[in-house]
Amino acid sequence: KGEQRMQSLTFDDAGMYQCIAENMHGIIYANAELKIVASPPTFELNPMKKKILAAKGGRVIIECKPKAAPKPKFSWSKETELLVNGSRIRIWDDGSLEIINVTKLDEGRYTCFAENNRGKANSTGVLEMTEATRITLAPLNVDVTVGENATMQCIASHDPTLDLTFIWSLNGFVIDFEKEHEHYKRNVMV
Repeated sequence: KGEQRMQSLTFDDAGMYQCIAENMHGIIYANAELKIVASPPTFELNPMKKKILAAKGGRVIIECKPKAAPKPKFSWSKETELLVNGSRIRIWDDGSLEIINVTKLDEGRYTCFAENNRGKANSTGVLEMTEATRITLAPLNVDVTVGENATMQCIASHDPTLDLTFIWSLNGFVIDFEKEHEHYKRNVMV
């Protein structure tokens, strides 16, 4: 096994590399091109979401994924305030911003700044808080005789600006009401 490792590459290292393997029976060659990529951060291909929703009291992750080489350093601001890691806010190594225990005060414009030795760029999105979805009436245990019918109810409260979907599962497997319509029936009450 032949291996060549290069560290701290520069543009001078770019080019065609050739590996030669030789023994008493002959010689073979293999070629490979090494390209050195360097570019300032850009959000053209992957801009930050313009609107980010977060549930009250929940956790939200705002992604910041610009194209850049070498990997940029990240910083964040809310409106004009520079953000730092704290008990509720964390800036990940990949640039994402995490906020836990979201409150109304967290709403606003968030900007991600990315900078490397080739340049810098930023992208902005608006965080809006929604009311958390809560189960207000959970299904109850039901004892039925074989062959009888059973009804289970589930009622939830949710933010009126969002849609709500109920998903039922049996022992961890989601019930497909279309395929199993002869056995299961779904009633949606508004």
